[in-house]
Amino acid sequence: MLVTFLIVIVLIAVTAVFAAAETALTAVSRPAIYALEQEGDERAKTVNRLLDKRELLISTVLLWNTLINILASALVTSVMIESFGERGIVYATGIMTLLILIYGEILPKTFALLHTTGTALTLAGLMSALVTVVTPINIVIHGLVNATLRLLRISTEHNRTAEQAITELRGTIELHMADDQIVQEDKHEHVMLRSVLDLADVTVGEVMIHRKKVVTIDAELPMAEILEQVAASPYSRVPLWRDTPDNIVGVIHAKALLRAMNAAGGDPTKVNVLTLAAKPWFIPDGTTLLDQMNAFRARREHFSMVVDEYGTLLGVVTLEDILEEIVGDIRDEHDIPVAGVRPQTDGSYLIDGSVTLRDLNRELNWGLPDDKASTLAGFVLHEARTIPEAGQQFLFCGFRFQVVRRARNQLTLLRVTPPKEESASNAAA
Repeated sequence: MLVTFLIVIVLIAVTAVFAAAETALTAVSRPAIYALEQEGDERAKTVNRLLDKRELLISTVLLWNTLINILASALVTSVMIESFGERGIVYATGIMTLLILIYGEILPKTFALLHTTGTALTLAGLMSALVTVVTPINIVIHGLVNATLRLLRISTEHNRTAEQAITELRGTIELHMADDQIVQEDKHEHVMLRSVLDLADVTVGEVMIHRKKVVTIDAELPMAEILEQVAASPYSRVPLWRDTPDNIVGVIHAKALLRAMNAAGGDPTKVNVLTLAAKPWFIPDGTTLLDQMNAFRARREHFSMVVDEYGTLLGVVTLEDILEEIVGDIRDEHDIPVAGVRPQTDGSYLIDGSVTLRDLNRELNWGLPDDKASTLAGFVLHEARTIPEAGQQFLFCGFRFQVVRRARNQLTLLRVTPPKEESASNAAA
């Protein structure tokens, strides 16, 4: 009897090893294992081979576990029947259920979940050998399984599209973003990763500099006055217009103008600004940031004019604007400081109407929808279905919006009070 129970203990220990291997190899991070393989870890290479044939791995574990559990249960049942007669069947069932459940399943699987990568690397070699041993049996088993699935008209093809891969990657980023243990620097990296995935979904119309903020110059002005305006501008490239501000005829670069003035000996009357200006590049406002970034690289340009479907000038977009969508605001000594978001002591925020929803969602971890409007003012106008007066308040998406200042038909300043849980989490951060 003692020998039998020792054999049963060994069998349950083997079951525990298989259970730990199954959990670790199915829950292990594929990117982490891939990184280890790139570093030359042979065990990680074995893990990746097993993950490439996951079905064979699972069927191998189930096959060995089934054989071992049945053998252990049969041994205990025979001993119990000899000792207690037919009641021994009940005793054996209860004992084996507890032993297998606690020590053969829950305990090893819990350990494997707590030490996933280490367990997977440790047991990869053993599982690879066992998969090889029972491969002929697995082929027969999978043939029967696939035949049954086809009989039930269930597809057995693995169709993983690029969209599903992007969705999985996006979900992984969001999952890690919700981890409270991630420090602020890591959260910024996660925001950057999320922004990279959004490049194909965001249009230039959502990130462009609106025409109201674009510095343009009348090309018919005297050259001395053009020089003054270019020198006073914080931008290196300035659009030139003729007759009307919508008629953009060129884009002058400050360096090109400086070189021309130097060649002319400092005499502005000898410089023709239109001959120095580059041809304007017009793009539709529906162009995605990913397409526009690729176009910037292909044309080796950093500046383009954004127009709507009627050809009306809407604004300008630069390579820096796209990069800022990924890394956040990039300011230099020539940037004009723009009032944006000012937190208040009561948990609310005074926000300019021109601030984009994407910036608010990214910086404050809000979830305001940005599919119908790009700016905060546009969002309130869209949701209110009217042009509100100063002092009016609205409740949208759990946020309270109060119009603080209105200039003509534009909402220039709003007070936004986020939901209490959102405000508390931001305050804690």
